Amino acid sequence: MTSRDIHTGAALELLRVSKTFGPVIAVDGVSLTVAPGEFLTLLGPSGSGKTTTLMMIAGFESATAGEIMLDGRPLTRVPPYRRNLGMVFQHYALFPHMTVYDNVAFPLRTRGATRTETNQRVAEALDRVHLPGYGARFPAQLSGGQQQRVALARALAYRPPVLLMDEPLGALDKKLREQMQLEIKHIQRELQLTVIYVTHDQEEALTMSDRIVVMRHGRVVQLGPPEDLYERPIDRFVADFIGQSEVVYIGATRKYQVRLRGQVLVAQQQARADVAGLRAGERVTVGWSMADLRVVHTH
Repeated sequence: MTSRDIHTGAALELLRVSKTFGPVIAVDGVSLTVAPGEFLTLLGPSGSGKTTTLMMIAGFESATAGEIMLDGRPLTRVPPYRRNLGMVFQHYALFPHMTVYDNVAFPLRTRGATRTETNQRVAEALDRVHLPGYGARFPAQLSGGQQQRVALARALAYRPPVLLMDEPLGALDKKLREQMQLEIKHIQRELQLTVIYVTHDQEEALTMSDRIVVMRHGRVVQLGPPEDLYERPIDRFVADFIGQSEVVYIGATRKYQVRLRGQVLVAQQQARADVAGLRAGERVTVGWSMADLRVVHTH
């Protein structure tokens, strides 16, 4: 087993990756570049292709076309157990007949770690997820949140350069989910891990991500930092899906005011959209965040 003394993430690249299931195109020519140590979230509704994309990176699904690169090394024909990627699933995927210790130790043993190294790594991983002393327990003796922490510890134990997370907090209640969001982000920053995170939860994506990939029908609709998606959605689908904007069809005046039912809504911030080509009375779509507006009563 190769030891990684310094936890650093790896660069990951997808080059026009596609996946078809018979006549169905699940992922359609997706290209992405993920920087070392970046937290990238794949966000989209059910059926958008985000989980299939993650499964191809992990090796659990084979790409129909395209190439996946890890630090410049092609992965497409490498089996999952040789990719050395960490994986955390929504439903934990713990071995019920194994103790917490054995669950966390499993990937270390399969990689040929010594007993001393295994003991050290398991203790370190459990301590990192705030479960020291839980090694002798079985999954059935743990709460859902504790089981998810064990799954995270198992993925971290062998210090993978990339951590893949598929809806990992979907089964948790709101309070625990918010707590785990902060802990995962803290661990990712501390270890400088590259994380590819799948969720359909817009708030979760906006809170945790360095960049977000919004997907629809197997394609990338928009890619950028959370503030770009929030403030400058590329189209109505992104604005609606992010859920932070009000979108209406209105008529634009020469002063670019938004008139609704006898009131004038004036943006407090300078408009970033290109309005030079608009004509008075032209029908356009306008999206805004309510925090950026004030209401001026007209007479």
